[in-house]
Amino acid sequence: MPLYTASLNSGSNANCYYIGNNREAILVDAWLSCRETERRMQQLQLPMDRVKALFVSHEHADHISGVPGLAKKFRIPVYITGATLENGRIPLDPELVRPFRHREKIAVGGLQVTPFRKSHDAADPHSFMVSAEAVNIGIITDIGYACKQVIRYYSQCHAVFLESNYCETMLEKGSYPWHLKQRIRGDEGHLSNDQALELFRHYSSPSLQLLVLSHLSKNNNSVETVQQLFEPHAGNVRVVVASRYEVSELFEISNTAAPAVRNSRARLLKKAVADERQLKLF
Repeated sequence: MPLYTASLNSGSNANCYYIGNNREAILVDAWLSCRETERRMQQLQLPMDRVKALFVSHEHADHISGVPGLAKKFRIPVYITGATLENGRIPLDPELVRPFRHREKIAVGGLQVTPFRKSHDAADPHSFMVSAEAVNIGIITDIGYACKQVIRYYSQCHAVFLESNYCETMLEKGSYPWHLKQRIRGDEGHLSNDQALELFRHYSSPSLQLLVLSHLSKNNNSVETVQQLFEPHAGNVRVVVASRYEVSELFEISNTAAPAVRNSRARLLKKAVADERQLKLF
């Protein structure tokens, strides 16, 4: 059974990602209102009652503003760490709150969700890998750099939403104040186009089918810039840029190369371990 995934919105204005099979699904983050979330789900012909859980990556407003409304209306359990709940001051029914911990696998019907820590300027930020039927889909945005956890899970993915937030040149020449530029390109900020490309070129699994470049900056990036950078390196991987204004298509991901991947994945992970000395690790 394949997995299906889509970006309902991706950017500093709003973030929400859908991953599911034919029976159940999850959302990662929610800024959109209930009405807008329902509308975009309907565009993809996806029923809201298929969504069995909502996972929160961190407490920044573009990731959580729609969480209380969705949880309340549809009685969706919200998986969130205690620090994120406290710092985000998210008004949730305690009966719907489900805490999670780093690398502790969570079953949602036939889906398995693995949260893992990342480097970002939030209380307890996490990214996620969603798995089923030997298919892995990663949601890896809002990261300052590719730490060992990001490399570990990215290199297992058949599809991934990967942050490609800013163009170094556009940020440097742009109108943002110096302190904001430093925050964006710092180790707890966002991933640049060049950093995302480096991760893609050196740590992608041979089974990677789809790369959705996500969370693009409105002022310091452009779809054209990202496409021109990644297309020469795409090979057999489909590369798509997620919109900050509208829903993506619904992507179908299946495990089409599992037998050949196992040894290659081990090689990638050994390379990641060897490179850890060059990274700032948790």
